[in-house]
Amino acid sequence: MYFISNTVKVSIPNYLAGLPIPDSFGGWFRLSFRDWLALLPPTIAIGGISYVGYQTVKKVKEAGRVNSCIRKDINKVVDFIDIEDITEKASLCRCWKSKNWPYCDGAHGPHNKETGDNVGPVVVRHKENK
Repeated sequence: MYFISNTVKVSIPNYLAGLPIPDSFGGWFRLSFRDWLALLPPTIAIGGISYVGYQTVKKVKEAGRVNSCIRKDINKVVDFIDIEDITEKASLCRCWKSKNWPYCDGAHGPHNKETGDNVGPVVVRHKENK
């Protein structure tokens, strides 16, 4: 525990205090090659942390999205299927992962395993009026 405490309280502040960060904008142009090399590791670390943070926020934002690939160029995806076109029954996709949209192709199976979801198709049956 001492190692972590010492690193956070002493080593990192001493390292940052020793970095050649200029006091003015013009000072950046007077840095030597060695100074720029000294600034490279913290710049890469900050860039990496920023990138990981951005990817995390992006993933959280996309996780709320249901439709990730079907007709993204329109505001609302609406399909009409005439009952008369259904011979016996039709399985319609509810997970938005089907490659045969709006019909189910079983893509909900891998989706359910990956996410822990329990979505399945809606099955529409055509009953003849007798």
